[in-house]
Amino acid sequence: MLEKYYFDQSDQTDLNVYRCGIEKCKPGYSWGPGLRDHFIVHYILNGEGTFYDGKTTKNLHQGDGFVIFPNRLVTYTANSNVPWTYSWVGFQGLKAESFLNKAGIDIELPFFTYKKDDKLKDCLSTMISVARLNTSSELMLLGHLYIFLSLLIQNNHETSQHLSKSFEQEKYVRKVIEFISKNYSGKISISDIASYIGLDRSYLYVIFNRFMNISPQNFLINYRVERAVDLMQNPELTIGDISRSVGYEDPFQFSKIFKKIKGVSPSEFRNNLSEH
Repeated sequence: MLEKYYFDQSDQTDLNVYRCGIEKCKPGYSWGPGLRDHFIVHYILNGEGTFYDGKTTKNLHQGDGFVIFPNRLVTYTANSNVPWTYSWVGFQGLKAESFLNKAGIDIELPFFTYKKDDKLKDCLSTMISVARLNTSSELMLLGHLYIFLSLLIQNNHETSQHLSKSFEQEKYVRKVIEFISKNYSGKISISDIASYIGLDRSYLYVIFNRFMNISPQNFLINYRVERAVDLMQNPELTIGDISRSVGYEDPFQFSKIFKKIKGVSPSEFRNNLSEH
């Protein structure tokens, strides 16, 4: 199935809608190598395929999109087993590339992902419906193109905010690990760590668990136990010495925690080490 429409909007300067359409590709269908003289944004409605621009081969799926830049030699191919269906809109204009750049799309990374809702798909569908009427619809088409690009820009802004937030959270996690590695031998608590890096204890738990798949408390316990295992290589250290060296003043508490983690007592573990 192929449905496509072409337009003449030469009076517009910032943006001109050239074409729009939808295609359900046959298995293995390929276009290119070839180039265009304007921008074309393809948005994948379902299925899979690959895009190649001479430098990068990208596997793309439902919710992904790719952009053909003017005079850029490209090839795109539907998957042989799950061929894609995509909608597209082609355009040009003085502000065309700058709008795409604001959406995080450029000639070196001509891809995007939009999966949060159906607004992008609906916008393209509306453009095709308007074009199907074959009336004086230039302004309406152009209006929907602006909406389409604004959705991509907003999506990039939200993604960038998420990545920035994720990066900040990762920095906190690294600070926790660094603090533990330097202070595990002392009498420290998770509240001490949270206070040191300036976070609420509950929030610290959430972000640490998200990145490390373990709570800060259990990470501290495991770190101390693994450090204790290292110290067991030194025959001059007693179990009590090792216990105090990894932050446990009470050797009995240390032994209980060690056995819970390793399955055997510290003494048994050390004996097993010496046997090997």
